[in-house]
Amino acid sequence: QALKFKILVKNKKIGTTEERRLRRDLDSHGETGEISEFENMSDEDETDEKALLYPKSESSKRKSERRPSPPPRKKAKMKKIKIAIALSDLVVYTKSEKFVSFEHSLANQKCYENNSIGEVRARKFVKHSAKEFVSHTSRFITRIYPKGTRTNSSNYNPQEFWNVGCQMVALNFQTPGVQMELQNGKFLDNGGCGYILKPEFLRNRNSTFTPHNVGRYSKPMSLSLRLISGHQLPPSNLSKTNKADPLVQIEIYGVPEDQAKKKSSVIKSNALSPRWDETFSFTVQVPELALIRFCVEDEISLVANEFLGQYTLPVLSLSKGYRNVPLLSKDGGDLEPASLFVHVWYY
Repeated sequence: QALKFKILVKNKKIGTTEERRLRRDLDSHGETGEISEFENMSDEDETDEKALLYPKSESSKRKSERRPSPPPRKKAKMKKIKIAIALSDLVVYTKSEKFVSFEHSLANQKCYENNSIGEVRARKFVKHSAKEFVSHTSRFITRIYPKGTRTNSSNYNPQEFWNVGCQMVALNFQTPGVQMELQNGKFLDNGGCGYILKPEFLRNRNSTFTPHNVGRYSKPMSLSLRLISGHQLPPSNLSKTNKADPLVQIEIYGVPEDQAKKKSSVIKSNALSPRWDETFSFTVQVPELALIRFCVEDEISLVANEFLGQYTLPVLSLSKGYRNVPLLSKDGGDLEPASLFVHVWYY
């Protein structure tokens, strides 16, 4: 509650938080300070990732060609950066600090310093050092950012980084798709204020939780969803008759063990009031991290469907009983009165 309507400013900072307190009553308007860092060592660099110059599979002719050796790496130079004192003093909880290793952070990092880690490097940590990653995010705010080779502003799946407790998983908000739908659904919780509390096992510094081995942190939920009907679903843009053949995909996103997808039957030429009366059952091992996504599609062919609408929300935000599920467009717009009618039960 205390974080509602608050903004965290993430930036480089001059001096310490203690020095900022001493400046609180002084007029620092227009003053600047300097910090030093290596030119090639900012927290935005991803040292273990380079764009591939050649595809993995090559013709026999190309295989015979010798690849040129990469140019020698330039020695990093020290540079000085000017920062306005007034801006620096706005940085309280999120001072940018270069990530070196989990061990280095544990020994040297302050609680108000945070790291930025590129998605490729972070994904390797999730796979090979998940326990250390969870321990790190229980102590320090950690930001994940898209790799530089995403020149088309595509997105990665944020769920894999939420699973290890990363607090700031940066996405390209200008690009709609499943990834942004998960982002918007995740933060529907807590009144949509932009902040949600991580589960206790991701805040506890002594936690042994990892997404691949949930162990004693598993509190299985048996979830039963009866998909009853649809109401005024959007018409198909690709159908010659402009009548959709709707089907519904129900997907669970969470730890790897909870990933699941189930599909309803297709209702022919009825987007106005399709009726399914089908029941789907899921067992969710870690409901605290799970999201559920209802996606309505128009079956165009056996291999291709057209998106009609979706709604994503945390599994623990589901209420028991008969529920109306509103549908949203690809860019998150309201498609009212389009909706699904379902019955929810879990224990």
